Amino acid sequence: MNIEKQYQDDHSVKLIVEFDAEKTNAYKRRAAARISSRSKIPGFRPGKAPYEIVVRNFGEGAIAEQAIDLLIDDEYSKILTEAEVNPGAAGALESVDNLDPFKMTFHVPLAPEVDLGDYHAVRLPYEWQAPGEKEVEEALENLRQMYSTTETVEREIQTGDYVLLDVESETTELNRKGFATFVRNEDRDGEWPYSGFAKELIGLKSGESKTITHAFPEDWDVEELKGKSADIKVTIKTVRGVTLPDLDDELAKMTGAGDTLDALREAVKKDVEARSKDEYDDKYFADLIEKIKEGATIKYHARTLEHESEHVLSDLSSRLAQQNMDLEAYFKARNTTREKFIEEEVNPVAKKRLERSLILDEIIRREKIQADNASLESEYNNTMFSLMQQGIDLSKARGGRQGQRQISQAIAMESISRVVTRKALDTLKAIATGEYKPAEETPESQAAAEEPKEESQSESSDQQEKTAE
Repeated sequence: MNIEKQYQDDHSVKLIVEFDAEKTNAYKRRAAARISSRSKIPGFRPGKAPYEIVVRNFGEGAIAEQAIDLLIDDEYSKILTEAEVNPGAAGALESVDNLDPFKMTFHVPLAPEVDLGDYHAVRLPYEWQAPGEKEVEEALENLRQMYSTTETVEREIQTGDYVLLDVESETTELNRKGFATFVRNEDRDGEWPYSGFAKELIGLKSGESKTITHAFPEDWDVEELKGKSADIKVTIKTVRGVTLPDLDDELAKMTGAGDTLDALREAVKKDVEARSKDEYDDKYFADLIEKIKEGATIKYHARTLEHESEHVLSDLSSRLAQQNMDLEAYFKARNTTREKFIEEEVNPVAKKRLERSLILDEIIRREKIQADNASLESEYNNTMFSLMQQGIDLSKARGGRQGQRQISQAIAMESISRVVTRKALDTLKAIATGEYKPAEETPESQAAAEEPKEESQSESSDQQEKTAE
């Protein structure tokens, strides 16, 4: 077998493969035997007709076509191995250049490649500060809202009311049925669909409607709404006056946070700090990875991006299903086509997600980051506890014990991913703040670091065994 490699500009490779006459003839005879076994040839039992008789009845072309299918099934993974090619997606038989002996050209997308550059020189200060008393007081007020009592009132909406309404818009992200909101004195970060929305309802009564026009800024966190003005129709269904509980020991006991108001304040303060830190971290690490990407070189085939775009579109489809809408109805409401939407909105999101993921994967590989047993066990147990709190009983999983094992394995794999990702982000933070200290390498750690590579090679083997028809 002779292989010529021709690397392409689109991060793929053409493999021109020429087989010797002996192998070509062997596969042709196998093909003739298969055709004979599946066909009726006068004077011969199935599979017993000589090669020349099969050629006379079906022709050289039919035998060659069947032989090529058999050859690709048997030899394709060997071709990739011998050519030292790591595929990023299923390859395709581009052409058959000769039939005697066989000579073929395969087109193979390559696996993504990432050169991080000098990522250890990237700096980004970590400047999160714990929220103050104002944020804690706001959280306590929210808690009072959760334990408040309400009664339906037949009057105009006022500050302090709890309102149930329908929200409609041509923009799918702004459609909600039976949406509940609380009308506050002050605008609140995180209010849906934007800060100050609930105050727009003041003065309306049950059964009344109003159309609100709001311009979203260019840096809005929802891609569909960035820099756009939207008309939002609200229809009031119910107005309920709210009676708040006193902020005292009884409320603390009611929430289960403790027996005293001080215990409640401490629990709320910890929760506020955790949420604030999570929000800061999300933005910090997104910005940090973008800074690393500026000095990195990332190569991948278009097929890789298409695969990520399919995930983005699938995520959108799932969200729409929760609103009883499908993608086609969504495209119609947006006055767009599937092709245009994918090109203008899905692909940019997919590109950012893909490149961030590739950078993080390379960080994990370069820094030899692994999930230690203690962290993995803790993550797994936390996930199982969370499922129990949600009332999910794995003992009732479909498929009996096998189904339980499959779910348990899936949770374990997800736990590994979360632990490793968290460690990778901690490493990046240490590098960016100048606090990084390389872990001391041992023969054991070096051996363990090779495990992800083996898994990757296994995945590549799976890809090698598949070819596009």
